[in-house]
Amino acid sequence: MGWLKTTVLTVLAGLMLIGGFAADAGAQPYGRGGGCRRGDRLAIQDLDMSPDPVVQGQRVRNWIVKIRLDGDRSCETDIEIREGNDLVGRARYNLRPGVNEIQMQPAEGYRLRNREHCFTVTADLEGNRRQIDADRQFCARQRPGWSLREWEDRGGPRR
Repeated sequence: MGWLKTTVLTVLAGLMLIGGFAADAGAQPYGRGGGCRRGDRLAIQDLDMSPDPVVQGQRVRNWIVKIRLDGDRSCETDIEIREGNDLVGRARYNLRPGVNEIQMQPAEGYRLRNREHCFTVTADLEGNRRQIDADRQFCARQRPGWSLREWEDRGGPRR
């Protein structure tokens, strides 16, 4: 009779252990421990550079991008800033729900040279690079130096 109790308890303990591992495996989010998914709603709030303006021959010291994540969970992704096909900045970041301000270094040797430079921001969503939605285009224009500042960045009303 004692061996029957021991066998039943051993089988029950084994089933609980296997069930616990299965529950843990099912609870894992996509990818590398919580990567951003295609259904996650991301939007660019703003893109800036420092210094602003950048004068002839000067390097961009930092890119500053504000990304809004709508949802109730954090997710990790690679954020890239591109000018056409050229990579001008990259960072891996854990986005939290709400607005996230990300500072990143520019790509090595990147300089503003043309009269106008327009940028897009992309994110890795389940292994696919996707452009993040924005309500406007982000272009640096040559004034005396290049600037990404818009009228509303200087305190004016939004156009």
